[in-house]
Amino acid sequence: MISLIKGITMISIVGIVITFVMVFGGYLAAGGKMMIILKSLPFEMAMIGGAAVGAFLLANDSHTVKQSMSDMKLCFKGPQKVKDDYINLLCCLFELVKTARISPLTIESHIEMPNESSIFSKYPTVLNDHFAIALICDYMRMIGMSVDDPHQIEDLIESELEFHHHETLHSSHALQVMSDGLPALGIVAAVLGVIKTMGSIDQPPAVLGKMIGGALVGTFLGVFLSYAIVAPMSSKMKAIADADHQFYALIKNVFIAYLNKYQPTTCIETARKKVPESFRPNFTDLEEMLKGLKDKAA
Repeated sequence: MISLIKGITMISIVGIVITFVMVFGGYLAAGGKMMIILKSLPFEMAMIGGAAVGAFLLANDSHTVKQSMSDMKLCFKGPQKVKDDYINLLCCLFELVKTARISPLTIESHIEMPNESSIFSKYPTVLNDHFAIALICDYMRMIGMSVDDPHQIEDLIESELEFHHHETLHSSHALQVMSDGLPALGIVAAVLGVIKTMGSIDQPPAVLGKMIGGALVGTFLGVFLSYAIVAPMSSKMKAIADADHQFYALIKNVFIAYLNKYQPTTCIETARKKVPESFRPNFTDLEEMLKGLKDKAA
């Protein structure tokens, strides 16, 4: 897991470095002078960045702002769920559906008090995921209350999953809106620079040229921040949210297979096939783990 995080972090950093090197390196190679940009950068950045942050705070509630700050870190850390988390979830679900199939009364103690459950306690990554625990316990409780129509349960879980996924995408949407507005804010900063230049129209051409160049830095900065920094971060946050969404979808897949009277091992295999490929355990490894759980239970 640590090596995976390091790999994702390194790729993100390399991407940022390549972007800056190619943009500003190409500018310098073409004969551009960095002094004009550097001289105007602090003021343009204050206007464009400050306006973007202010608009972001105006457009979003405190929860979305906090979530966005947290989710930005994921651009460097990658998905919250890794291969071990998927394996733990599958093994936990296997024990639960197997117990429910053999002894429906026994399962009640596990879903009513998950923190004291001998099954959930084996899988702390599942137990510490509040949404996963709520999803598992709520629907196992519902199944135990004879709500056992697979289509009905599937519709209910799917609706809850979609609502949860929609909420996790708030930060990505908020950042995308910021990205869409940055080029326009760059134009605002550029216009202000032109206004400043027109107030010094009596200056020599060399001075006016530098002032106009400084004004155009605003347009450049707005477009650059939008398409090279903020928009890619928004896209990556959405991709990570989509990937993590698949983790919770496995719970639905196992429960629907269980309600269709599949054997516990088949329920888990049905879900395993829908694990994202980069995190999917192979059939043999998972079978060995499930066999070990059976042997311990025996």
